[in-house]
Amino acid sequence: MNQMAAIDGNSKGNPNFTTNDTTAQAVKDTLLAPRFYRTNYAEMDRLDVEPVRAEWDKMLAEYAADNNHDHFRGEVDYDAEMHELSPELREEFIDFLVSSITAEYSGCVLYNEIKKNVENQDVQDLMAYMARDESRHAGFINRALKHLGVAVDLGFLKREKDYTYFKPKYIYYATYLSEKIGYARYITIFRHLEKHPEKRFHPIFRWFQEWCNDEFRHGESLALIMRANPHLLRGYNKLWVRFFLLAVYSTMYVRDHTRPLLYEALGMDPTEFDFRVFDITTEISKQVFPLTLDTDSPRFRAGLERLREINVEILALKQRGGLGARIKRLGLSAAAGLTFLKLYLHPTKPNAIPEEPRLAPVW
Repeated sequence: MNQMAAIDGNSKGNPNFTTNDTTAQAVKDTLLAPRFYRTNYAEMDRLDVEPVRAEWDKMLAEYAADNNHDHFRGEVDYDAEMHELSPELREEFIDFLVSSITAEYSGCVLYNEIKKNVENQDVQDLMAYMARDESRHAGFINRALKHLGVAVDLGFLKREKDYTYFKPKYIYYATYLSEKIGYARYITIFRHLEKHPEKRFHPIFRWFQEWCNDEFRHGESLALIMRANPHLLRGYNKLWVRFFLLAVYSTMYVRDHTRPLLYEALGMDPTEFDFRVFDITTEISKQVFPLTLDTDSPRFRAGLERLREINVEILALKQRGGLGARIKRLGLSAAAGLTFLKLYLHPTKPNAIPEEPRLAPVW
């Protein structure tokens, strides 16, 4: 799960990665990198899902059926399908995989910690299933990294990564959005490569449909929690919903534009890709959120582009180094904060939450 408070660069190193280098990349904290979280377990222990009991029990039955049980255990013929990658593309692709494994394992760690620290059976059951799924995803990505000659030491990552405290309601908003936007990203790439199989430069993309369906179900779980506790979607909490929508969207926009060669190899334009993902995520989020962002607005799009430009300038100053560059970076960080505030104050669209709380992954 991700959030953005300001702008920073992604971690990129020498293309001749080692396992230790890759683990260090995952451990490193930047404002665009996935984070590890802790929360108020006692408050989560008091969660009541009785208002959505029928839907909740059906969802847990879906988890128990485990229709992806064998999917991530299948053998992957990397050598037969993988294209030759330039050093620059390899670097961006590894950066993409390391960011993905950090996000997946972040969820695994959080869900396991919640499970261990609560007695509420509904919460325990859900967290066990979600941790199971995220563990599979992280392990699957690590297999792909190992084939590239690198890997992330997940045990070391769990011990050494800094943890951020989030109130339970922030966990609900952020996790719901990260799972749903994860679905939208994976399914958009998968559908594109169905039409353009010649652009599938690595076999991991074949696994995206089942993978993203797991993400979709995780988001459904958080949607039910919020629907069972409607105070989370009322009053000043709408301001938090608005914040997390903008934080997730703006983080994704800035981060994706730091990987131009990756999207060029896929035959995709990162700007078009991002706004397609925003459209899907916005449509999905109408199941639970009382408002949506106006991502079609020229002013909104210009604000995201300004954040991207600031990030490019900050990255260039980081490479230059020196006191003068550091001072200029502080000014740019302030400009990023002001741009983010303007985007936050941009008018939103009200949404009437539908009676039916569940959706199907039909995109």
